[in-house]
Amino acid sequence: MSSPLPEVPDLEALKTKLSAARTRLILEKPFLGALVMHLELKAVDPALCRSTGTDARHFYYNPSFIRHLTLAQTQFMLAHEAMHCALAHFARRHHRERKRWDVACDHAVNLILWEEGLQPPPGVLMNPEYHGLTAEEIYPLIPPDPDEETIDSHLYDSESSSGSQSRPDQQSSADRGDSQQDAGRGAGQGNLDEPPPDSLQGESPGQAAKQQQGLGSQREIEGLTETEKEELGRQWQQRLAAAAQQAAMAGKLSKTLARMVDNLLQPQLPWRMLLARYLKTAARDDYSFQKPSRREGDAIMPSLASSMIDVVVVLDTSGSIDDEELREFLSEVDVIKAQIRARVTLHACDDRLCENGPWLYEVWEPLTLPRDLTGGGGTDFRPVFQWLNSQGIRPDVLVYFTDAEGEFPPLEPAYPVIWLVKGKAPVPWGQRIQLN
Repeated sequence: MSSPLPEVPDLEALKTKLSAARTRLILEKPFLGALVMHLELKAVDPALCRSTGTDARHFYYNPSFIRHLTLAQTQFMLAHEAMHCALAHFARRHHRERKRWDVACDHAVNLILWEEGLQPPPGVLMNPEYHGLTAEEIYPLIPPDPDEETIDSHLYDSESSSGSQSRPDQQSSADRGDSQQDAGRGAGQGNLDEPPPDSLQGESPGQAAKQQQGLGSQREIEGLTETEKEELGRQWQQRLAAAAQQAAMAGKLSKTLARMVDNLLQPQLPWRMLLARYLKTAARDDYSFQKPSRREGDAIMPSLASSMIDVVVVLDTSGSIDDEELREFLSEVDVIKAQIRARVTLHACDDRLCENGPWLYEVWEPLTLPRDLTGGGGTDFRPVFQWLNSQGIRPDVLVYFTDAEGEFPPLEPAYPVIWLVKGKAPVPWGQRIQLN
């Protein structure tokens, strides 16, 4: 006697549930609802996605996962996938480690949705310390190969369709129970590298049930090419703008979302360009009316004359910034230094000045990271400014590379100060540039 087919959730009932959640989003949160409408709903094999996922075109869902969510939690997951797409997380990873990037993206999205009043299911990544930060700003704060897991599967990368959460061996005990009921896990069923056969002949009862119920297979989910990412990025930017405009006209666009949309739609300069802009502004380029030599004639015409500027660069060595980041920062300053003819005085400080500093670099000398840096203590910015005062040094500009979590001098100095900040901490005065 053949064994009965395993129980599979009623997909029609789940589609009704998802449609109801989507409709409520449109009515209550029209900005998010409009974005969700661009994702086609598609049920998939639990072996491919333990919860929900997106490839920037579809909203994929594990029927067993959706079945256990409340309607409010279902709204959250719909909005979660739509925000990954609207923020173009599929196109912004570049050189970054995938799992670390995925974790950063989930923190960024979940904190936005939480602030909008949506109710998350248990287990979402939502560290309040990252509130207000973009995925790029959160990424350096996530340790390499993090233990954290995203709640969903990011299916837009071609090297692995399943995302950091979708492997069966990473499922919770409750999910494994549902998955085992639905699939029975025959030999080879957990291997995502092997596509299912075209026909039902020779398949396990679990596989047959899935295909009869219309569950998507892995062959239907492929990562995006770079060209597709670029094109979808443009499409989602247009959708983002249209959704924001409609919600604003209805008076239902929050200030948080309005600021986020403005930042996304307006071109943002990277920190390197901002730093170059401020340093070039400090360069003493002016017009000279000095009388020319007789060979040039009698007329006195203005000419652009440049003089060398003095820049003080300070490195925070309290331990929050690693040597590789310090080298990258100094290499950027070195490029700008040559362009503006700057003499650089380099110093380092944690809660006290580095005893081996300072180091002086003339215009023609390359700016490199000294080998004899010391640090690792707390963070105090006052010793740097006290040292400058005691030495009678008044630079044309001071650049401080730091996480900005320390004791500041109570008064702003008479010279310009640029804080290049890793992390979210504010500064009481000076020009702050966010390190992305």
